[in-house]
Amino acid sequence: MTFNSKKQLLRFLAEDVGKGDITSALLSKKKITARIISRENAIVGGASYAKEIFKLKGCKCIILKKDGSKIKKNETLMTITGDARKILTCERTALNLLTRMSGIATQTNEMVKMIPSKTKLYATRKTAPGLRYFDKEAVEMGGGEKHRLRLDEMVMIKDNHIAIGGSLPSLIKKAKKKYKRFEVEVENTSDAVLAAKEGATIIMLDNFTPEQIRRTIQVLRNQKLRNKVMLEASGGINSRNISKYGKTGVDIISVGSITNAVRGIDMSLEM
Repeated sequence: MTFNSKKQLLRFLAEDVGKGDITSALLSKKKITARIISRENAIVGGASYAKEIFKLKGCKCIILKKDGSKIKKNETLMTITGDARKILTCERTALNLLTRMSGIATQTNEMVKMIPSKTKLYATRKTAPGLRYFDKEAVEMGGGEKHRLRLDEMVMIKDNHIAIGGSLPSLIKKAKKKYKRFEVEVENTSDAVLAAKEGATIIMLDNFTPEQIRRTIQVLRNQKLRNKVMLEASGGINSRNISKYGKTGVDIISVGSITNAVRGIDMSLEM
């Protein structure tokens, strides 16, 4: 299934407008130019989608700060020209998406700077239904990676799968018959070694401390298994401790808070 962003943006707008913007309908038709201003320093995320929302109502937009670029406090992000009533109708939907995506991009960018360049920061599936595509796009705009967008993209064997499926080796064998690349979640060093021996391509070290990760990496090296797998640190990682995880030598750090606990960037539309 290919995601249709325009279709989803239409849904977002329809959700806000309902049967019509009865307040803006009180105004007479008047062509104006408005601008969106950032009230704080940020990384821009979602400018291209905000533009599409205004275009749905026949407005013309000029993006002055592209997605992924830096914007300073009180700088103009874009200008919108068109019927004042239509601009007002789109205002909140466009700003909601733009401020959220910019918040995700900004938070992602801050965390990316705290870890080595060889270590990749990944998003998780901890997103609000309906917003996953845009949330993960924003992560990429901030310098992170999307990881899985949907369950059909890659096998990831987690604790509940093992509890139901019987054993980790049996599930890995089933996965290997169908897929070249798959991930396994483990909760201790012995299971990490087992997953590596059985042929997992990515091993998620779930809720490991930095010290536990370093010990696990050393055990894998001693058994000549480290170079055969990618290691992902996940669970309880945030801006306060991510630099410690970045120094462990893992290949991937996944952080749920960049999408499920995001603070939107303060922006406003001025006529």
